[in-house]
Amino acid sequence: MSKLPLEYKFIDVSDYGRKPGRWFAQSLVNTKATPIHVTSLFIVAGLVAIACILSGYYYAAAFFIVLKSIIDASDGELARLKNTPSYTGRFYDSLADLFLNFLFLSSITYVTGTPFGEMLLAFFGIQLQGTLYNFYYVILRNNVNGDSTSRVFENEVPIALPGEKQSTVDKLYKAYIAFYGPFDKIIYAMDRDAANSKPFPKWFMTLVSIYGLGFQLLIMAVMLMIDLAEYIIPFLTWYSVFILVFIGIRKLFLK
Repeated sequence: MSKLPLEYKFIDVSDYGRKPGRWFAQSLVNTKATPIHVTSLFIVAGLVAIACILSGYYYAAAFFIVLKSIIDASDGELARLKNTPSYTGRFYDSLADLFLNFLFLSSITYVTGTPFGEMLLAFFGIQLQGTLYNFYYVILRNNVNGDSTSRVFENEVPIALPGEKQSTVDKLYKAYIAFYGPFDKIIYAMDRDAANSKPFPKWFMTLVSIYGLGFQLLIMAVMLMIDLAEYIIPFLTWYSVFILVFIGIRKLFLK
């Protein structure tokens, strides 16, 4: 099941795990497995990848990084297949991604001897990149009656959906705002009028999808496999320059 109506679907280069992820989700439909279980599973895959990086097994690390992306695509698919959307799952997934991103970069920093300050700059960069992609993607979904679990502006605690506890949603929302709120505010400040624009064209969303988490992780995986681990942190830092390019295109041509 897609997050967008058919006429608005675009080629998402960060979503290469969707098809195998959908297959995995479909295999779990008639089981007791929940989207939360699947999210927890991709955390395990990510931690295994980190252990492989620290041990110098870069090919294995790349495999588990890509596997993490595939499983990451499964939790939302399973929620849609079972018709069990939840804010608990949405916030848990996002927080897990942030936690793993920090550990991925920390492990790469450790094995390459990169200064910790440079790692923090790269981490800030990839989080801002991902926030821009999600900002435009959520705006598009909301403007064309697509999946509405994610909101353009997270400015109030959502009402728990059937099957989840409000107390859990409250706690995860507070954690989400604490960790993601600053990035959301920066992107919003840079492009305040984006939500009022017409639905973004497919070509634009495809370009912006290079900032999707799946593509960021694919870059890490490929650079690990071709023995360029020491360049991952600098590359991901300078990769942020396209934020200004994409926002400029949106403001000038996609009003």
